[in-house]
Amino acid sequence: MDLSSFPRISLARLPTPIEPLKRLSAHLGGPQIYVKRDDETGLGLGGNKLRKLEFLLGEALARGADRVLTVGALQSNHARQTAAACAKLGLACELILRRSSHATEAYLQNGNMLLDRLFGARVTVIEAGASREAAMAERADVLRAEGRTPYCIPVGGSCARGNLGYAACAEELSAQARELGVRFNAVIVATGSGGTQGGLVAGLHAIDSDIRVIGIAVEGARAGQEALAYHQAVETAGLLTGDVRVPRDRILVLDDYAGPGYAKPTDAMREALRLAASLEGLVLDPVYTGKAFSGMIGLVRAGYFRTDEPVLFLHTGGAPGLFAYPENA
Repeated sequence: MDLSSFPRISLARLPTPIEPLKRLSAHLGGPQIYVKRDDETGLGLGGNKLRKLEFLLGEALARGADRVLTVGALQSNHARQTAAACAKLGLACELILRRSSHATEAYLQNGNMLLDRLFGARVTVIEAGASREAAMAERADVLRAEGRTPYCIPVGGSCARGNLGYAACAEELSAQARELGVRFNAVIVATGSGGTQGGLVAGLHAIDSDIRVIGIAVEGARAGQEALAYHQAVETAGLLTGDVRVPRDRILVLDDYAGPGYAKPTDAMREALRLAASLEGLVLDPVYTGKAFSGMIGLVRAGYFRTDEPVLFLHTGGAPGLFAYPENA
């Protein structure tokens, strides 16, 4: 896979390791569960968005941008990693974050919000229901009128260029699997804005790998989330190879573990947090990886995988968000 034609800047500590979760696998009675530690990408306490930001901020610098804008929820992991990356690169960063009904002091002040401030980002909070994209476009217009050159990043960094980070990750994990002598039949990942899953699918398709990617929705119904992830995969494949013929059946998103909605807790998520921590010393977050891990556990218990089948969980990070929801621990 040739990514040399795309502007890119090194931000993440790569490759991230793949580790066996032996105690969890034994506790569940199989299959062989492994974790890819994209929570250990390094900068700004790590996470999956750094892979996307390597390409997004690479393009921003190539365009001569002097200010980066992005959007998210109040406790956005993507916003936190964007702020950290901009601090490292000397780029001004503005975050437009949408408030939710969750209004505890920890949610409003701790976790990612605390880190956003430490990284020096300008944070604008808008009310629930307001359009983040419209607010970002309006702010970008103001900056241009002032003679600045803003670069806007969509929610989650999920767009064809950002998703190249996970197309590259597909090649990385395939190479690691060969080195380990393990043939992963499935990769399980949290799906929200769809870019991580879409990028993985596009990358695996490009290298002719038959590894299944199973997305666990953190919000929304299956049909909508699959359509979103498929759109991301097609757009990424088109940018990557010029070929948008990604088979539709390569996209699978399960919505059984999303619960009542985004950042809304479930008992299964709380169990997943406890099992990962107490059996493996692995820290998950309650919004993304906690729900995705609960989905993996649910699938194992339902007999979805053979007991001798190696399964890979992609840990996308987000641990700072745990401190915004101490009631879920």
